[in-house]
Amino acid sequence: MAVAALVGLTPVAAAAQGLPLIRDTEIENLLNDYARPIFKAANLGSGRVAVRIVNNENFNAFVVDGRNVFIHTGALMQAQTPNEVIGVLAHEAGHIAGGHMAALRARIAKDQTRALIAQILGIGLMVAGGVSGGDSGRDLGGAGQSVLYGGNELIMRGLTAERRSQESAADQAGLSYLNTTGQSGRGMLATFERFAGQELFSDQNRDPFARTHPVATDRLARLRQLVESSPYFATADTQELQFRHDMMRAKLSGYIENPQTVFNRYSAADQSLPARYARTVARFRMGGGGGLESALAEADQLIKSQPQNPYFYELKADFLQKSGRFSESIPPLRKALQLAGGEAPLIAVQLAQSMVQSKQPKLLDEAITLLRKAITREGENAMAFNMLGQAYYDKGLIPQAELARAQGLFYFGAIKQAQEFAKRAQSALKPGSPEWVKADDIVNYKPQT
Repeated sequence: MAVAALVGLTPVAAAAQGLPLIRDTEIENLLNDYARPIFKAANLGSGRVAVRIVNNENFNAFVVDGRNVFIHTGALMQAQTPNEVIGVLAHEAGHIAGGHMAALRARIAKDQTRALIAQILGIGLMVAGGVSGGDSGRDLGGAGQSVLYGGNELIMRGLTAERRSQESAADQAGLSYLNTTGQSGRGMLATFERFAGQELFSDQNRDPFARTHPVATDRLARLRQLVESSPYFATADTQELQFRHDMMRAKLSGYIENPQTVFNRYSAADQSLPARYARTVARFRMGGGGGLESALAEADQLIKSQPQNPYFYELKADFLQKSGRFSESIPPLRKALQLAGGEAPLIAVQLAQSMVQSKQPKLLDEAITLLRKAITREGENAMAFNMLGQAYYDKGLIPQAELARAQGLFYFGAIKQAQEFAKRAQSALKPGSPEWVKADDIVNYKPQT
């Protein structure tokens, strides 16, 4: 699991949002399985919309464009069932399909113009009052202030009304996607019922989801009626999907929460696989006192219990990588990639990283092949580009190394540094070649304002 890495966004978006994103093959595959039928029902196309995981303990999910749904780790860990997460994804898909973010941006732009006119009018009235002098002037100045404040209040009322309308529309759209895919809306209803009571709290004490998804009483009543009238109301998640959900929550707990919190949440008396999964990660993160060896032994027991589970091999390799034992991490990563069908770019990048960091020249060509395939599959993977740059450098291919490093920095959002590396690469590359053109694109990139 790569924690708090900015990946997958355009450089501008990454810099603007400053989101600590998490990348993990197991969790991303599960969320994609949750989202795929919903996005298809919403006519959002295959692969057009990605689900991004934000490392934040609060319950929240949101969209900022038509290409990404962001969901907090807090939402994933608090959701007891897959259906709760699926309901949230369906609601956010309703926002994307309805073009709500574009409409909201257009509304804000229009209202900014209105605010400017109101401000000019207000200033004009205040200036007139100041020039005329006397009591009437002071009265007129007060009228100017009223125009300013009144104009903004009217704008906010209009904006709030539009947001309420969008939320209601997203509810209905999301429920239609759930019906189309034969799934219950109980998870969506449970989520909004959970936050309905927070309407009375101050913004400081409310979860982000409650602030950005206001739940009016009439809206909740309408949502409940639609959910309960669905022919799929009683449809439950499959045992297999619930198990994967529980494993996801356990993994997140192990990696994110304080180890003692993990041991309290998943006590030694609980011998279920999710509990053992969480404790194994927490054992490693405790460190010291043979923590690594204990964690490796527990990882081996997990592998023994499910020898075809690629993520248990990946887990063991992660412990070894983080402990600097790169050569030892290569065999379990090879096994993880094989069991994943060879189509797991993040695991392939991990494997390539271990090959490069092991300082075995005979593995460099294989590492480069893995990284190039991962980049072809994923595109904007800063870590893959950075590791490719290291592999090229170790082979003495300096221009290629500097270009890869430039691309890695670019997708990380470090534009100025990326352009410096791109200029150095470009000066040594053949003019007009594909590599030269890539470097030129970075050199001439101008961030949008």
